[in-house]
Amino acid sequence: DVTDAYHFYIEDGDDSFLRQAIMPMERAADYLPKIIVKDSAVDAICHGADLACGGIAELADNIQKNDIVAIFTLKGELVGAGRSLLTSNEILESDSGFAVNVSKVLMKPDTYPRFWK
Repeated sequence: DVTDAYHFYIEDGDDSFLRQAIMPMERAADYLPKIIVKDSAVDAICHGADLACGGIAELADNIQKNDIVAIFTLKGELVGAGRSLLTSNEILESDSGFAVNVSKVLMKPDTYPRFWK
């Protein structure tokens, strides 16, 4: 399908078939509970840090301990995925500590500015 869509694009200039065949990577995480992080936390996560409660801007209300969660930026870009260490309510009540053990980072480091030392 992708090969056919590519040939339609090359021969006819029609990219609609390519857009149907190739989806953004954010679509792969549609089924996971989402945690949206502040811009200041993105680069630290990209360099291998776990997600701290202070770096969270928004989160889904159905997160349980040990759930696999998707980590997104404020602009909706997929940063990575990890296992939740706390429930949604515990994250909201906590001011410090780690909320997610990040296991997979999909965004390249230095895409966002470094706010950590």
